Amino acid sequence: MKKTLLIISLFAILGQLPAQVLTGNTSKKFTVGFDLFTDIWMEKPADMKIRAINQGFNVFGTYNFELTESGKHTFSAGIGIRNNQLYSNSQINNIKADTIVFTPITNNYKRSKLHLVYVDFPFEFRFRFDDKWKLGVGFKLGIILDSKTKYYGDITATGPRVLQKNKKVNSLEKYTFGPTLRVGYKWVSLFGYYQPTHIFSRDLGPDLYPISVGITLSPF
Repeated sequence: MKKTLLIISLFAILGQLPAQVLTGNTSKKFTVGFDLFTDIWMEKPADMKIRAINQGFNVFGTYNFELTESGKHTFSAGIGIRNNQLYSNSQINNIKADTIVFTPITNNYKRSKLHLVYVDFPFEFRFRFDDKWKLGVGFKLGIILDSKTKYYGDITATGPRVLQKNKKVNSLEKYTFGPTLRVGYKWVSLFGYYQPTHIFSRDLGPDLYPISVGITLSPF
């Protein structure tokens, strides 16, 4: 319940920023953005087949410290909420086990996924050129906030079809980190994030980790 309230509070704060603080001279000091991306999952188990598109999203807000008198170049720091998803042909045998194991699904199914939620603390150097083109080089630290699995399919070879949800997957790494890169024009950017840390603790699950690629929308 506390984690849910934290997410709701963050979205409420970010939603109020444009109206309350992003006016006049203060507008350049705050940035609110949204990352829409797909996760490319690395080091998957040999028998796991992963969907081509694993859509994820991130919402963030940062405060921008000016590095030059013109204000074009800044160092930014803030907070965000990130959602990573893994769609595959496998299920976790027991999400509460000390060692997490994925097993291929043999029944008819429509969807099986792992959903991870992190609170992120992004840091980024941002450079603007001609007041239109921009480059962002950064780093972010993530802390696991929530996790769940979702399965929609048959529970036996002959049915019936069910929707199963399980929360709080065990043996997840508490912290993640990695570099970020943005290249954009005005309020749209190409976005990339490389996470060298695995999502599961060492030797307690598969060595999965994501590379996220997508776009950033930052109208404010």
